[in-house]
Amino acid sequence: MTDTPAPRVLLLHGPNLNLLGERDPATYGSTTLRDIEERTTALGRRLGAEVHCAQSNSEGALVDLVHGARHEDSGIVFNPGAYAHYSYALRDALEAVTGLGVPCVEVHISNVHAREPFRHTSVTAPVCQGMVSGHGVFGYELALRSVLHRVEEWRAAERS
Repeated sequence: MTDTPAPRVLLLHGPNLNLLGERDPATYGSTTLRDIEERTTALGRRLGAEVHCAQSNSEGALVDLVHGARHEDSGIVFNPGAYAHYSYALRDALEAVTGLGVPCVEVHISNVHAREPFRHTSVTAPVCQGMVSGHGVFGYELALRSVLHRVEEWRAAERS
């Protein structure tokens, strides 16, 4: 029997999330991106997973990071920010990688359905295994737990 390596999860953040804690605290709160990354990484350790973090304001860089996940990661927790609403390049990258067995859960701090109409539709969510929205920064914990649950389900299916 071979030991299964600990899951490795990419915690990926899109545009403007580097401004968390400064940008529109009424909507996004006062927690910084670094705080979110530290909390999520610590939770990952408690759950037996390695979490590594990346953020970019560049659509192409995010596509490259998603592509890289197919070789390096067991799953992805992704806050695509505004790209969720119109980036077909990210949608296609996510579809390709999730199709190769790397589950992704999309996360948004605010309730995107209670905001401007253009935020009500995500082009990326339909190719993810789930979406968490409106739970503040706690949503990252929910998304990580969901990704790890999916990873375990997929690993169990491979064993049977």
